[in-house]
Amino acid sequence: MNRNSKKPSSLSRLLGYAGSRKKLTLLGCALSGIAALLAMAVYICIWFTARGVFEVMPNFSKAAGLVHFGWLALLFSAVSTLLYLVALMCTHLAAFRAARNMRAAAARHLVDLPLGYFSANQSGRLRKQIDDNAGMTETLLAHELPDLVGAVVTPLGAIVLLFVFDWKLGLLCLLPLIAAVFLMKQMMGGKNAGFFKRYQRAIEDLSAEATEYVRGIPVVKVFQQTVFSFKAFYAAIMNYRDMAVEYTLSCRVPMTGFTTILNSTFLLLIPAGLLLCAASAEPWIALANVLFYILFTPFCALMLMRIMYASEAVMQADEAVRKLEEILAQPPLEEAAQPVTAKDSSVVFQDVLFTYPGAAQPALSHLSFSVSPGETVALVGPSGGGKTTAASLIPRFWDVQSGRVLVGGADVRQLSSAALMQQISFVFQDTRLFKTTLLENIRAARPEAEEAQVRKAAHAAQCDDILAKLPNGLHTVVGTKGVYLSGGEQQRIALARAILKDAPIVVLDEATAFADPENEALIQKAFETLTKGKTVLMIAHRLSTVVNADRIFVLENGVIAEQGTHRELTAQGGLYARMWQDYQTSALWKVGKEAHA
Repeated sequence: MNRNSKKPSSLSRLLGYAGSRKKLTLLGCALSGIAALLAMAVYICIWFTARGVFEVMPNFSKAAGLVHFGWLALLFSAVSTLLYLVALMCTHLAAFRAARNMRAAAARHLVDLPLGYFSANQSGRLRKQIDDNAGMTETLLAHELPDLVGAVVTPLGAIVLLFVFDWKLGLLCLLPLIAAVFLMKQMMGGKNAGFFKRYQRAIEDLSAEATEYVRGIPVVKVFQQTVFSFKAFYAAIMNYRDMAVEYTLSCRVPMTGFTTILNSTFLLLIPAGLLLCAASAEPWIALANVLFYILFTPFCALMLMRIMYASEAVMQADEAVRKLEEILAQPPLEEAAQPVTAKDSSVVFQDVLFTYPGAAQPALSHLSFSVSPGETVALVGPSGGGKTTAASLIPRFWDVQSGRVLVGGADVRQLSSAALMQQISFVFQDTRLFKTTLLENIRAARPEAEEAQVRKAAHAAQCDDILAKLPNGLHTVVGTKGVYLSGGEQQRIALARAILKDAPIVVLDEATAFADPENEALIQKAFETLTKGKTVLMIAHRLSTVVNADRIFVLENGVIAEQGTHRELTAQGGLYARMWQDYQTSALWKVGKEAHA
């Protein structure tokens, strides 16, 4: 690869997303430039009309061609407006296609990323990077780009026109425009050049933290906390405020000068015009020239404003494309070139080493254990010991740095994603239900399943009482514009999914963490159906749920500290025995006076 080769500009890369409609963008820009030139021709017609009137004053009947120039001005104006509308139609069609393709490209790529990527990246930030940034580029292509072409064409033509009629007046009009361009460069360059990069980052942080804050509102209300309790959200707000204020203050002087200069051209133009008229041998022609410059100069100022806004849009789009390409640059989950087949439902960890991206210490260090087909094992231990990390490596939420994770005797990296997912049912502690019917929520595990099969799975998951109390039973919509379920009820719906899927390996990650005693009892009954004849790997803090496991692995600091049955581990008097004692104590704990009874 040539080291001197330059990366295509963000605008070029952005136009690439428009596909075949890229030509419409180019056509729209060309039409916008032609429309700008025709708009300038209107002022020329006005000049000819004014000169014709002034030459024959006060005998207006001798004026020739006034109607002709009037109709020409109307024609140029109408055609200019029509071409501009057609230009915007072309650029809008291309912009919509580009925005759609950007969102689609990001969505397709996200599907191929390891699931662990979504744990490390907040949903609010991802939504901002994909949806809002695509919308931002849509504005650039649809509006700002054709306006920028017209705004660039206008000054080039204006430089010619400004010196055609009277070079002295033209120079007086040009000098303020040059000063305005200098001030505009001050606002866009220097330390402000990287503003939009910082701005985008601040907005993403604010969006992500706002999402997390909204999710935590129940905690705020229960404990009567203020926004200051959510330090990350408050810090994001303050960071955005400080950055916006700093940028605004840095632009205060140049923006004031820019606006003042563009609107004060007449302070030079009118006195100079009057002096030229007085000194001219043909004062009426000089007056027509002054009238032309008085009308044309604001048009040039308007074009400069368009250039400024379009330049801002280009910088915003550049940052938006960069953010999208950051997502697209994330390495997808590698698929095996020659996939193999799992022979059974065993799970084996062989000398597994795994470190989270950006972490200094490994989450799992040379971890080895095996689970035979049909065996139920439990992973327990202190928080941060590596339990959930180990479980997440089985369905390839992440890939190991060294060692191997085997399912059915095959390295999970050598199984196709579809085959691996067919082998595993994963029940999370934080259940996610889609904003659709319970039928479709459960059927997500097997889209081809009949309604009768879904009802059977719901019954096995102890969901009969949930369906009985809902207005439309299995066809009730949950979430927005629907009903809401408790944490334990959501967990049972998730178990119905897993039962319907009927995968040979079941991973339960704190599946009863948010359940009340009544729901926990029902969930335990659902477990009996779900895990019957399956290989089960269970993660739990409630040690009462693992006492009947065939084997228990106690993880601490990413390694196995102890292993054995519940009876063996309690007899050893080690870490598990202490954990069991603490659990027993907490289970017998009473509140208030009852504790002293």
